[in-house]
Amino acid sequence: METEATVSGFQDMLSARGVTRRSFMKLCGAVAAAAGLSQLAAPQVAQALEKSVIGATKGNLYPVIWIEGASCTGCTESFAQVETPDPASVVLELISLNYSETLSAAAGWSMEEAKEQTIHAGGYILIYEGAVLEGWGGQALRVADKPGTEHLVEAAANADAVVALGSCAVNGGWMGANPNQAGALGVQAYLKKAGIETPVINIPGCPANPEWLVSVLVDVIMLDSKTLKLTSENKPAGIFSQTIHDNCERRGHFENGEFVYQFGSEEEAKGYCLYPMGCRGPQTMSNCGVVLWNNRRSWCVQAGSPCIGCCEAAPNDPGHNWVEVNTPFYKRHRDLRIGDWMVQPGTIALGITGILAAALIVHGFGMKLSGRMDGGADFEKVRSWDAKHPDNSIGKYDTASSDKKDDADNNNKEEGR
Repeated sequence: METEATVSGFQDMLSARGVTRRSFMKLCGAVAAAAGLSQLAAPQVAQALEKSVIGATKGNLYPVIWIEGASCTGCTESFAQVETPDPASVVLELISLNYSETLSAAAGWSMEEAKEQTIHAGGYILIYEGAVLEGWGGQALRVADKPGTEHLVEAAANADAVVALGSCAVNGGWMGANPNQAGALGVQAYLKKAGIETPVINIPGCPANPEWLVSVLVDVIMLDSKTLKLTSENKPAGIFSQTIHDNCERRGHFENGEFVYQFGSEEEAKGYCLYPMGCRGPQTMSNCGVVLWNNRRSWCVQAGSPCIGCCEAAPNDPGHNWVEVNTPFYKRHRDLRIGDWMVQPGTIALGITGILAAALIVHGFGMKLSGRMDGGADFEKVRSWDAKHPDNSIGKYDTASSDKKDDADNNNKEEGR
C-alpha cells in the first residue's frame, strides 16, 4: 500500500509539472547511463526517486550547500540551464539547496546564517565550484569577511561528501595555470593539507556536464552511495574510465587514416578525424560522446570542434591542469616552457635539424678547403686475410690487372727516386 501511495503521489507531482511518466523514465535511463550503469537500471533509479518523495512531502529534502570558489560560475550555469518542463527539475526539487551564492534568492547575512545552520545540523552534501586559492594566506579570495579557504574547511568538515564540480575545483583549472600567483589548487589536495577526511568526488569539465552531477546526486543521495565506483583520482568510474576517442563518432575515419588538416577543407566537410587539428580525444577521459550536451543534442566534436581536453585534471597536481597540458588548442603538441619562454616541440626539432644540417655543410667546406677530400684514402688491393690464406681467399681478384697495376706503381716510384 505504501509503495502504491508513493507511486501515485509521485505521478501527481510529475503531472503538476507537465512531466509525463515516459519522459521521466528517459531521465532515469540518462542518469543510469551517466553513472555508468546499464539502461536496465533505469527502473531502479525511478524507484529510488519515487521513494524519496515520501521524505520530500514531509520536508526532509536532502540538504545541499553549493559554494563558489575562484570560478566563473560556468558549472552553475550549465546545471541551471535546463528546458522547462524538464525531468531534471524534478530531481532538483528533491534536494534542498540551502546555500548557493548564485542560485539562491536571498543574499547577505541571512544566507550565511542558513549555511551555518546547515553545517551545524550535518547530514548534507557540499558542492564546491571553482579553485581553492591559498595565495596571501587565503586572502586571495574573501567571502563574507572570511578567507575562502576557511569557508571550505568549515563546510567540508561536517559534510557527508564533497563534490568538486568542474576542472577548477578538481585541480585549479584556469586559475592553476602558470604563473598561478594566487596559489590555486583543487579541493581534494587542499582538504588533504587541512587534514579533512571527508570523501571527495571529482567531476572535471569546463563546464561539467549537468547530467554528470545529476547522476552523482542520485547515486549518493537516493541510491546506495556505496554503488558509486570511483577511479584512482576519485572520479566516477562510469563517466571517466574511457577516453573521448573510445566513443568518438569520427573514430572510423581515424582508423582509415582520413584526417582534417585545414578548417574549411573538403575533408572537414566530410566529417573526417580532427586529430591533426589538435584534438585531445585520445588522452582525455570522459564520456562526452555518449551523454552529449544540451539535453543530448550534440557535443564538441559533432559540432566540428576538436576536443580541447577540458576534463583532463589530476587532483593532486595543480600544474597538470587542462590549460597547461593542452594549449595551444589547435596545435598537435603542448607548449614547452623554459623559464618565461614558451615554444612548440616541433619548432625545437626543426631548429636542431637546421643546426645539424648547417654543421654538416660547414664541415664539408672545411674538408674541401683542407684538401682532405682530394684523392681519397688508399685501400687494400687484397684483403690482409686473403693475402695470408690464398687457398681460402674470400674475395675474387683479377690477378693480371692487379700485377700490372703493381708494376706501374713500382715504375712510378723508381722514376720519382
